[in-house]
Amino acid sequence: MILTVTLNAALDVTYGVDSLRPRTSHRVGAVHRRAGGKGVNVARVLAGRGRAVTVTGLVGGPTGALIREDLRGVPGLRDELVPVSGESRQTVTVVSADDGDATVFNERGPQVGPAEWRAFTDRFAELVREASVVALCGSLPSGLPSDAYARLISRASRSGVTSVLDTSGAPLLDALDARPDVVKPNAAELAAATGCDDAGTGAERLRALGARAVVVSSGPGGLLAVTPDGRRRAVPPERLAGNPTGAGDACVAALAAGLADGAPWGDVLREAVALSAAAVACPAAGDVDSAAYERFRTTVTVEDLHAPQPH
Repeated sequence: MILTVTLNAALDVTYGVDSLRPRTSHRVGAVHRRAGGKGVNVARVLAGRGRAVTVTGLVGGPTGALIREDLRGVPGLRDELVPVSGESRQTVTVVSADDGDATVFNERGPQVGPAEWRAFTDRFAELVREASVVALCGSLPSGLPSDAYARLISRASRSGVTSVLDTSGAPLLDALDARPDVVKPNAAELAAATGCDDAGTGAERLRALGARAVVVSSGPGGLLAVTPDGRRRAVPPERLAGNPTGAGDACVAALAAGLADGAPWGDVLREAVALSAAAVACPAAGDVDSAAYERFRTTVTVEDLHAPQPH
């Protein structure tokens, strides 16, 4: 079983417009509303690929009830979300048809109290013992310590469970002491965390701080992986127009599945790029275009760059 953690779960609302222009009104075309947050999207992709997956995290209020109601309709997905008294957030994504760009508005999320955090960590300790891999994803709601992910990764490690971390800023840096197995920042998040514009240098810096492996996503530029057995770059064969907001979550899903299977890094990265690119073709995060995925998985280029550096 793969466990995904979304501490700041959301109701994702996606608007499609012909063109996004500041200081004007817009006529909205397609509207999608569904349970979201990065870890929820990861779980949805995994369930769609036939993987056994459990979702946990924090939800509350009427918005939290809508999130849980939506998850009940996802075959193969087990809901182990933990209730809090505050209101779960909404995110609004506006996708512009003329250029394929997405503009995202993220609410802050609920205020979580110490007793609610303890209740979650107790439940997490039970759930992680059933898992082979845990994916910890997204922002932290107010009230949680910035080392929240470090505490969860340490708990997973004590249970012999592989961890994949997808977050940014202080929660990312504070988690590195716990030695996550894989960290997946995008290029902008990596530069902000390390001060390095070069992705390879930044990834090595995260490894020096404790990450065992780092996979950097750069949109249509594909993935750079810096792992204990070397550096590799994986690149999609073409650029797809669509909604890029779910691509990173599809990448994490592929990483988690590959680690659960013990697959070699070249195969893991090929799957990650194929799933990410196929997610762009779908209007809502958490979905994958199956035809695009089948086409990409045999055409993604994976290049070995050079030998590993010791850490």
